[in-house]
Amino acid sequence: MKVIITGAGPCGLLLSVLLAKDGVDVTVVDGADKLDSQPRAINYPGPSTIELERAGVLDQIKKEDLLPSSLCWRTLDGKRVAGIRNTYMSESDVLRMVVLPLGRVIEILHEHAVAAGVSIKLSHRVVTLDQDDNGAWVNVDTGSAEGESLRADYIVGCDGANSQIRRCLFGDRGFPGWTWDHQIIATNVYYDFERFGYEDVNFIIHPENWYMAAKITKDGMWRVSYGDVAGLSKAEYEQRLPMRFKEILPGQPEPDQYHVTNVGPYKMHQRCAKRMRVGRFLLAGDAAHLCNPFGGMGLTGGIADIGGLYECLRGIHNGVANEDILDRYCETRREIYQTMVNPISTENFRRLYEENPENRIANDPFFKVLQRAEADTELSYSLAKDLLLLRHDFTQYYQNGSGLTTRVI
Repeated sequence: MKVIITGAGPCGLLLSVLLAKDGVDVTVVDGADKLDSQPRAINYPGPSTIELERAGVLDQIKKEDLLPSSLCWRTLDGKRVAGIRNTYMSESDVLRMVVLPLGRVIEILHEHAVAAGVSIKLSHRVVTLDQDDNGAWVNVDTGSAEGESLRADYIVGCDGANSQIRRCLFGDRGFPGWTWDHQIIATNVYYDFERFGYEDVNFIIHPENWYMAAKITKDGMWRVSYGDVAGLSKAEYEQRLPMRFKEILPGQPEPDQYHVTNVGPYKMHQRCAKRMRVGRFLLAGDAAHLCNPFGGMGLTGGIADIGGLYECLRGIHNGVANEDILDRYCETRREIYQTMVNPISTENFRRLYEENPENRIANDPFFKVLQRAEADTELSYSLAKDLLLLRHDFTQYYQNGSGLTTRVI
């Protein structure tokens, strides 16, 4: 079986590693001329770490990650509301969250993909696509006059929020949902948050000055994502950054007290494609669905897509599943988005700004559960396992009962 994956991001590369290890002929194409290094996801909880372990990359990630001890919610004046402590888990527990900038995770996946024999073609931008009874193909722009046509048994769109695969399949109206009014600015910065008692991951609750601060490297780099007025250019957001940092960060720092390495403005969406399968074309990750990043449901849900799609394609490749399993993939992953990813991620963000902080803290059942869990290890572990509902075992649909050998949680 031959599979083409469009998009050399975390989902596309992860799927390529998993399939290639099972002997599938995999090609990854991406329109960019280099791997993505923009400031994006940083946290990988249980549903993600299970798939990273299955691909054989988790140990390498753990050698570089922070292995965060806790995350918490605070008010703007620094008062701790509630949190989740990870130290009740051993460092070897597959469910324990890891933290590493997504750019580095992509580099690690790329290394493993190349080692597994995956053909990776950068500067190959998908233009059009088509399919017939015998296969599917994409026509790509390589910068040459004639371009190139690539054919496979299945083509998987992992090409992000602006997916050309999804646009070709459904047009501009094939991604229903909505866009948040809020303008998010993601920054990477060196600043001594620990001097103010900040933990590894901190969500700040405030009607205007909400933000997230998370330590992302061992040498003290932090990700700070905050809101700003909409409609400005990147340069204008960079000019406003010192003012915003002085308003929101502990210690009200001046520019000479921190070092910013990256600034990335972006808009947030809650959207899901009409379908995640059209014949021999499949969608996964951001190409299939989007949500705001507060709480890490976007990439986590995308990686869960990859785990499920891998099981489906592996079953077809090994002759223990027919193509109907791909319809199950489409139906199940869309249902998980609608019933879990979308509502949970929406509430995660609204929790930061929507109410008076005192009212939210006093009345939010989420905070009450976290406050109980901090004194109850069994409840803490139960909450971590609840996230595994983002996954789905597609090997149960294999025709001869032949499933995968995976760690039992």
